[in-house]
Amino acid sequence: MAELLTPLTVREIKALGRESGDTFASVLLVKRITARTAKNDNPYLSVELGDKTGSFNFTSFSDSPTFELIKSVGEGGILRVEGRVDYYQGKLSPKILRADALTPEQLAGSPVIANLVEVAPEDPDKLWTEFQEHIAFIQHAELRATVQAVFDEIGEQFRSAPAAIAMHHAYRHGLLEHTCRMARACRALLPLYPEVDADLAMAGILLHDTGKVSEYQGALVTTRSRKGILQGHVVLGYQLARKAGLKAKLNADLLERLEHIILSHQGELEWGAAVMAATPEAVFVALVDNLDAKMGMVQRLLRQAGEGDEFSEKHLGLSAAILLTKPQK
Repeated sequence: MAELLTPLTVREIKALGRESGDTFASVLLVKRITARTAKNDNPYLSVELGDKTGSFNFTSFSDSPTFELIKSVGEGGILRVEGRVDYYQGKLSPKILRADALTPEQLAGSPVIANLVEVAPEDPDKLWTEFQEHIAFIQHAELRATVQAVFDEIGEQFRSAPAAIAMHHAYRHGLLEHTCRMARACRALLPLYPEVDADLAMAGILLHDTGKVSEYQGALVTTRSRKGILQGHVVLGYQLARKAGLKAKLNADLLERLEHIILSHQGELEWGAAVMAATPEAVFVALVDNLDAKMGMVQRLLRQAGEGDEFSEKHLGLSAAILLTKPQK
């Protein structure tokens, strides 16, 4: 077995090879637990374990020594695991031979703890400085004051929040990174679409996902909060914008249009939009959001690819596996 002093990352486990059957040791986060029932009515757990380099699923049956341990540590728990490399339907699904719970205190000062939490690849301080420039880009005084008022209230939370639980930019500072990248795309694309009001589009982009600071919670693993479950980030973001717009004395037409961007930015009703986009700015923001979300998925798959991998695993948000090799020129 590999020693705890040199635990393998998920990427390193994947590099061991599909046919190797190698054993390994690792320290990983319990990212997701799903309780299920087998055809014989016996309960089992589908467990996602991971670190900042990737994740994998394994099955813990009710007669396994890991079953009660997983239930007791819960999502966000830290485990030292020993396992054997195995694959199921083309995906890494190791046989976990042993698991022990660890606390953050036990790992204090160890580089292992830093390896558990994925963070944005871009420097968050530089992103936050850039973010202020995007606010300043808004020329309309009351629109700019509306945006500024929201971030005066939630700025600290916004800087560190993830943009999702799993789909895109689902890591620390991911919400800031996603919003900055959308703002960059906005400024690049606006000259092509003079029908889109630049101030409204930028204000909508900067505010579109602000409800996520209340929708999500958790230091090591992201879960949905009570507010997130009962209201969702679209409604929570709308509430933030409306309160700030009224405070800034934004005129009724602009406030309604800004609120509409937030309510419609998910693009489709089945994706969580409250309404379909019905203004030039709302259509523009929804499409820029979808573009960066999808490319964020691609970028993360490329970052987490193992050496020698030709294709990623199929990604639910993309409905496809991604070719990981660069074009040959």
